[in-house]
Amino acid sequence: MRSIRPSFTRRRGAPRALAAVALASALALTATACDSSGDDNAGGPAAASATADTGDGKIKIPDDIKNKLKEHGIDVDKWKNGAWRNWNRDDWLREANDFINPIIKGLWDPDRMRDADDPDKDKGVDDNDLSGDQGVTDPTPDPVEAKAVRPAYHANAATAGKVFFDSPEGTMVCSATVVEDPAHPGKSNLVWTAGHCVHAGKNGGWYRNIAFVPSYNDQGLTGTALTQATRSRIAPYGVWWGDGAQTSQQWIDQGGETGGDGASYDYAVIHVTPEQGSGGKSLEETVGSALPVNFAGPAVPKVSRITATGYPAAKPYDGSLLYQCADRPGRLSVDASAPTMYRIGCTMTGGASGGGWVETGADGKAALVSNTSIGPVGSGWLAGPRFGDVAKGVYEGVSKEFADR
Repeated sequence: MRSIRPSFTRRRGAPRALAAVALASALALTATACDSSGDDNAGGPAAASATADTGDGKIKIPDDIKNKLKEHGIDVDKWKNGAWRNWNRDDWLREANDFINPIIKGLWDPDRMRDADDPDKDKGVDDNDLSGDQGVTDPTPDPVEAKAVRPAYHANAATAGKVFFDSPEGTMVCSATVVEDPAHPGKSNLVWTAGHCVHAGKNGGWYRNIAFVPSYNDQGLTGTALTQATRSRIAPYGVWWGDGAQTSQQWIDQGGETGGDGASYDYAVIHVTPEQGSGGKSLEETVGSALPVNFAGPAVPKVSRITATGYPAAKPYDGSLLYQCADRPGRLSVDASAPTMYRIGCTMTGGASGGGWVETGADGKAALVSNTSIGPVGSGWLAGPRFGDVAKGVYEGVSKEFADR
């Protein structure tokens, strides 16, 4: 084995109108701590949503959420009419319990979702910007060519989808996975993605208009067929808005737009609710599947194969199609004080961040063990965290918050 100090970037989609900026080039990450305690290190569960009414054009929300919005100086009517575009960093909601995400019906139309799939040029991190590894990083893996998932995606990767959100830099996109909810067996409304897909980290706060689209572009449309597709074809299983979210306190305190800061803790769980109603069905019932999460994932030498899934959007991809990479993982250490991460060869690019990493255990059952976190500027490999106590605390925190709902 040899130790390396790679140059890499987070891989997240960005708005098509942007010049090259850090957030525009970042890919959605997820990370976790294997050696930290749970609730003490996790950002507390945050739950606040509102729903726009198509009748009088105003957002209808419960009184308790109205009070929370008012507490933060947010006028819901102005928010619906475009105030969410105004990013005053001094007022940016940052703390773990500050998550507020009023639903704006129809905001995520096909054009807006397609625009979010066009990331700008990646901006890497100089080797000297890294905190240092533990001397246990394995050799750089050979690139593994990402393979297109055969449509329909619902039939071949039912738990996969996209997370859309607004940031100060514009409209962004990540990948995500439907996961089981211990409080609601068989009826989960939980989605796993990267911390930086919901929160900007140490220099920012919670993103806005966070929504999940399972089986985005389910039929694998391209070209003219995609640009002319209706919302029901682009999002056949609906648009699900985050009404609660949690990331690690480590990500909130340490996370950066690019590089390794906070990468080992860069993960998030979102509780979602359907924009248009789902006939009383949960997300899991709607898509027909949800993955269990393994928080005691095996050490690298014991893992023979991990499959990563996502919607890469930076060239040569365009964010419209779902891809997968399968490889035997190695170790990547980006900070001597943080847990090592899994690393695999993979050519997926920006937009795939937050996408699930699945390993089949000795019992033959598949489970989520990581998610796409960081990669080099020129692609070729991806890294994701090993889940542990902190990740478990985030997961259980969101589940418990909605246990009685």
